[in-house]
Amino acid sequence: MNKKVILVVEDDKTIRKFISTSLATQDYKVIEAINGKDAISLCVSYSPDVILLDLGLEDMDGIDVIRNIRQLSNIPIIVVSAREQDREKVEAFDVGADDYLTKPFSIIELLARVRVALRHSASGFVASENTKSTFSVDKLFIDFEKRKVMMNDYEVRLTPIEYSLLSLLARHHGKVLTHNFIIKEVWGNIIGSETNSLRVFMATLRRKIEKQPANPRYLITEVGVGYRLNDE
Repeated sequence: MNKKVILVVEDDKTIRKFISTSLATQDYKVIEAINGKDAISLCVSYSPDVILLDLGLEDMDGIDVIRNIRQLSNIPIIVVSAREQDREKVEAFDVGADDYLTKPFSIIELLARVRVALRHSASGFVASENTKSTFSVDKLFIDFEKRKVMMNDYEVRLTPIEYSLLSLLARHHGKVLTHNFIIKEVWGNIIGSETNSLRVFMATLRRKIEKQPANPRYLITEVGVGYRLNDE
């Protein structure tokens, strides 16, 4: 079986080698880049299965790297950055990042994020046998078989994790899903808290499908409990 290829984009030599060595021990093939230009070039040359990207590169901002890669490919991109403000996470997700891990991090969590990215990239949210193939309410339409989301008859481009979140809520439409249930279904058994990541992802989802994100029509927050997709 061919090894999964991971592109590590990090200009700090110590961190880059630490990540690369840890990935190699898990039988991944690792390629490295120390700047944005090389990252984009290697993405084209090797078509990696996952990209681990630091935002603070010397030649260009990581946000611009994501934009450039997204014009070429839907390869899962996991940001690994010291930037921890929500606005920076939202910006990364808005331009196409799939996940965000804040430094310092444990290698166990990093490896778990890689596995999640590979799983979502390969199959997305797996439907049960008894669920419908489509869902629609008002101007929102989801085709689960084609993994396509439409709003006002226009396709909405979502990252794999954004799609999995929306798909999960749609399949349980009208029901309140707790934070822990959503995290378990979407991220699996990841070490560390995903509550903040979930909140940020929901904010980016609203920006993509809600006409008024601050007053959502579809993605409703149940304070202190979780979220539900309004089916009325």
